[in-house]
Amino acid sequence: EIRDDDGFLIRHFAGAVCYQTMEFIEKNNDALHASLEGLVQECNNRFIMALFNMGEADTASSRGKLNFISVGSKFKSQLGELMDKLESTGTNFIRCIKPNVSMVAKKFEGGSILSQLQCAGMTSVLELMQQGYPSRTQFVELYNMYKQFLPPELARLDPRLFCKALFKALGLNDHDFKFGMTKVFFRPGKFAEFDQLMKADPENLRVLISKVKKWLVCSQWRKAQWCALSVIKLRNKIEYRREALLIMQKTVRMHLAKRKHRPRIKALVHIKSLSGQVEQIASMASGLKSDKDSVMKAVQKINGNIDKVIYTIKQNPNIKKKEMDKMYQSLVDEINKEIASVKKKIEKQKAAEEQLKLKKLQEEMEREKRRKEAEEAELRRLEEERRLKAEMEARRKEEEERRRRQEDLDRKQAEKLQAELDNANLRIQQQMEQERRDHELALRLATETGSGVEELPVLKRSSLVTAHREAAANKKYDLSKWKYAELRDTINTSCDIELLEACKEEFHRRLKVYHAWKARNRRKDSTFDENMRAPSSILKEASRPTMSSSSAANSGAGAGNRKIAPAGTQRYFRIPFIRQQSVEGEGATVPQNKGWWFAHFDGEWICRQMELHPGRTPVLLVAGKDDMQMCELSLEETGLTRKRGAEILPQEFEKEWAQNGGEPYNKSMDRKRYIN
Repeated sequence: EIRDDDGFLIRHFAGAVCYQTMEFIEKNNDALHASLEGLVQECNNRFIMALFNMGEADTASSRGKLNFISVGSKFKSQLGELMDKLESTGTNFIRCIKPNVSMVAKKFEGGSILSQLQCAGMTSVLELMQQGYPSRTQFVELYNMYKQFLPPELARLDPRLFCKALFKALGLNDHDFKFGMTKVFFRPGKFAEFDQLMKADPENLRVLISKVKKWLVCSQWRKAQWCALSVIKLRNKIEYRREALLIMQKTVRMHLAKRKHRPRIKALVHIKSLSGQVEQIASMASGLKSDKDSVMKAVQKINGNIDKVIYTIKQNPNIKKKEMDKMYQSLVDEINKEIASVKKKIEKQKAAEEQLKLKKLQEEMEREKRRKEAEEAELRRLEEERRLKAEMEARRKEEEERRRRQEDLDRKQAEKLQAELDNANLRIQQQMEQERRDHELALRLATETGSGVEELPVLKRSSLVTAHREAAANKKYDLSKWKYAELRDTINTSCDIELLEACKEEFHRRLKVYHAWKARNRRKDSTFDENMRAPSSILKEASRPTMSSSSAANSGAGAGNRKIAPAGTQRYFRIPFIRQQSVEGEGATVPQNKGWWFAHFDGEWICRQMELHPGRTPVLLVAGKDDMQMCELSLEETGLTRKRGAEILPQEFEKEWAQNGGEPYNKSMDRKRYIN
C-alpha cells in the first residue's frame, strides 16, 4: 500500500505493476558539487573538457554551464532518439503475444491470447478496417497484373482509366471501391471477387472486353455531349455579357444625365410639394366663419408664385442651385407666414367654440351625474329589495319551523290532555256507576224497611265549559256586551294599544260568527259566495283543523298558545285570485280570468285589501269602512306567512295602491300612546 505521492499503479493484461516515485529525483541526481563545477570549468585539460561536453550540442542556452553526462540526461537523450526513429518509420507494428503462462513451447491458450489481443486493441483495429477499405493496391500494379490477359486496344490505356473502365464493365458497385490519387481501395472481400472474375474462362474475358469497349464508347459520347453543352453555355455567356454591356452603357448615360438635371428635378419636386401646404391652408380656411375670402385670395397669390418659379426653372437648364434654393426659401417663408396667420384666426375661433362646448359639456356632465345618481339610487333600492326579500324568506322559513315545532308540542299536549280527560271521564263513569248501584241498593232496602231515599245529586259541568268560563274571566277587558259602534269608534280613535288589540280581536270574532251564520243559512238559489272576501286557498287554510286550536280549546289557553304578531308590525302580501261570477237566470257561477289579491296587515289583522282583475275596476277596501267585504281572518289563520313568494315589499304594495287611486293609510302606531 502506497500513497498517491509515493507512486502510481498501472494495470494491463499481464497484471498490475507498481512504480515508486518517492525520492526519484534524489536517487538520479548525480550532479557535481558547486566547487567541483567551478574547478572543472577552469580546467584546461582537453580530455576532461571533452568528457563533460560529450553528446551535448553547443546551444545558446547551454553556454557558460557545465555539461555532465548524468543518468537523467542519458535517459532523456535515449528517449528522444527512440521517438525520432518511431516518427521516421511506417505504421507497422509487431504485437508480441505470450502463448501460455507456463512458458512451454507449442502450447496455446485461447482465452489468454484473446485477452492479450483485446488489451492490445487488435480487435478494434480489425473491426475498423473491416468497416473501411482494408484492401488497396496501386493502379500500376493492378494494370501490370492483368495486362497479359487484355487485347492490344485495351493494353495501351492509361492505368487509372483502365481500372475505372474495368470496374464499370464488371458492374461493381461504387460503394465497394474508392479511387485515390495513385491507389484504389476495396471493401472487405471485394478484391478477391474482382480477382476471381478476372481469372475466369476466356469466353468470360471476351464478354468482359466487349463491355469495357462499350463503356469506353459511352464515355467518349458523354464527353462529346459535355463539350456541346459547354459550347452552348459559352455562347449564352457571351450573349449575356453583350446585353450586360448595353445595360452598363445605359446606366452610365443615365448617371451623367441624372448628375446634370438632378438639382433642377429635386428643386421642382420640393416646390411642387409646397402645393400640399397651400391646399392645407385652403382646407383650414374652409373652417373659418369670418375672413375666409381674404385667406382664399392669399392662397391664389401663392399658387401663382409657385407656377412662376416652376416655369423659370424649366426654361433655364443652366440655373444654379443657390438661385433655386433662394426661390424655394422665399415661397416657404410666404407659406409659413400665411399658415401662422390662419392658425391664429382658427385659434380665436376655437377659443370661442371651446367656451360654448365647455358649457355644453358641463350641462352634459350634470345630466350624466344625475343619471348616475339615479342609477345608484336604483341599484341601492334593488339591493335593499333583495335584502328585504331575503329577510322575508328567512322569516317565513323561521315561522314555518316555529309553527311545525308548535304543532308538535301542541299535539303532544293534546294527547296528554286527552289521556287525562279520558282518565277523568273513566273515573267519573265508575263513580256514577258505583253511585247508581248504591242508590239501587238503598231503594231495595228502603222498600223492605218502608223508609225514604234521597235523589242523586246533579252532575257537574264539563271541563271544556269550565275552561271557557275561566278564560273569559281572566281577560283584562270584557267586550262581549259592547255594541258594534262602540267597538268601531274605539278602533278608530283609541291610543291604548292593549284596548285597541282587544277591540280588534272581539270585532273580528263577531265577523267570523256572522259570516259563519250567513253561510249556514243561505238559500240554495242565492248567489252569495264566501270566496268574494278572500281567495279560496286562504279560507281552506283557515278551515283546516290544527292541533294548536284543539289543544287551546282543551286547555282553555288559546290566546296564550297562539302566535300573535307584535302590535304595529306592517306586512304586505300578494297571491293569485280568481273571483266567481254569477250567471243571470241560471244561478250558476263562472270563473273569471286570473287576478291578484293584495292584503296589508297592521299587526295581526288586515287593514287594507285590494283586488285587481283584467278588464274590471280595481276593488279597494279599507278597515273601518268596508269591514263586511274584507277578510275577517287573522294573519296566523290565513297561512300567508308560510306561502313561498306571497310576501312582498311595502313599496310594491304602495305603488299598486297609489296607481289604483288608494288613499294613504294612517298606521295605528303613529297615534300617541294613551297616558293615564
